[in-house]
Parts: sequence; C-alpha cells; structure tokens
Amino acid sequence: MPIEDFADFIAERVEKGKLVEVGIGFQTRVALRLIELGYDVLAIDWNEKAVENARRAGIKAEVDNVFKPRLGLYLGAKAIYSIRPTPETMEHILELGKRLNTPVFILPLSGDPGPLKAKLKNFRGLAIYVYNPAKN
Repeated sequence: MPIEDFADFIAERVEKGKLVEVGIGFQTRVALRLIELGYDVLAIDWNEKAVENARRAGIKAEVDNVFKPRLGLYLGAKAIYSIRPTPETMEHILELGKRLNTPVFILPLSGDPGPLKAKLKNFRGLAIYVYNPAKN
C-alpha cells in the first residue's frame, strides 16, 4: 500500500481540475502522482521551506495557515486533501471544506483519531477519512 494509492483514491472520486493539498510538508509523492494523472495541484504549507521544496519538485505551492486561511487560494478547488495532518488541524481542514462546499480527503497518521464528521473508508489498506459537506 504505497502512499501514492491515496492519489488513486482521490482520482476515482474527483473530476479533473484543481486540487489543494493542505500541509504538504516534505512529502511530494501524492501531489506528483495527481499531477501525472492530469490534476492541477496547489500545495499549501505554513513552512516556507516546505513550500520551496514543493516548488523545486514542480508543484505549485503557497504559504498559508489553515487556522486563518486566505480563502482565495482555495477557490475553484474540486477537493481538498491532507496527508497526516495533526489532529488539531483536521477540524480546521474540514471547516475549510465546509466553507467552500468542497469535499475533503484526509489520510491520517496511523493511530491518530480521525475527524468525527468524516466517514472512514478503506482503500488498498489505507484508512482514509472522507468529508463531503454537500452530503452532510
């Protein structure tokens, strides 16, 4: 179950267009896989070095703080996703999805509790939380 399977999970559920990864950190494999699949990915992180690393990898990236997001960065996104966000960050990511009426996909760190509003899905051995504000 490579982490790139998360990209395949998203691609099976979201039409091509803009995707936003919240908290890319230094892990670029999922964003690069989604770009390969034809998506326009924007990576977000509060850490300027993580943003520079994403840009060097060929990913569009911006500095932002999900606790006080600049909503303009996220407008037009078909979905928002995050890989291993901290538990306190998850609710802010869901709130962002709710404000934008955009689906959210979260791949948590093994052992971290998932967000209460999201539904747990298993995909190729990955535990993925899905929140769709249009259906909740």
